[in-house]
Amino acid sequence: MPSVEVVDLNNAVVGSLELSDEVFDAPLNKDLLYEAVRHSQAARRGGNAKTKTRHEVSGSGKKLWRQKGTGRARMGSIRSPLWRHGGTTHGPQPRDYSYKLPRKMLLGALRSALSAKLRDGELRVVQEFTLADHKSKAMRAVLNLLGAPKTVLLVDNGENRNLALGARNLAGVKLVSSKEVEVYDLLGHAGVLISRAAVQKLSEALAK
Repeated sequence: MPSVEVVDLNNAVVGSLELSDEVFDAPLNKDLLYEAVRHSQAARRGGNAKTKTRHEVSGSGKKLWRQKGTGRARMGSIRSPLWRHGGTTHGPQPRDYSYKLPRKMLLGALRSALSAKLRDGELRVVQEFTLADHKSKAMRAVLNLLGAPKTVLLVDNGENRNLALGARNLAGVKLVSSKEVEVYDLLGHAGVLISRAAVQKLSEALAK
């Protein structure tokens, strides 16, 4: 059973915490991590690309010339895809790229990512994020004391107004609740700072 030190916001050790083997000592499964990241990226895709069909471009619907007798090819509309400024055939249309990934795969990927972060020394447990005020300067001072890297993921439980306001304007810093943790965020940040309460919540939620 892995054990980690618990620190306060001054980077002083205030205790230790035994972590769940199932959640924080899981084997590395690269296939699951790949599928989880792909799933997150697909959900983030805008899918807003769109071209106009012949029914949507501007232009008259009048037949340009009579069907026979002109020596030219027959043509029914100036909005034909064959013409300049005409509609587009089989062009992209708005769509939703998200898809459903089995819950067991998502939970397994989360266990694998959390365990990898812990083994690499990139996950630290904080007693609680109790900030005196909501200033970004104070939040940056706390991160410097904790030795946080340039990109860091903060994980906490419930609503913490000072933490949310202090972290939202800092580049490379992202705050999520324990129930919103994603593999994409864990792998996309060099460090993870997680509160003791959030660790307990994740252990309960991800236990098999």
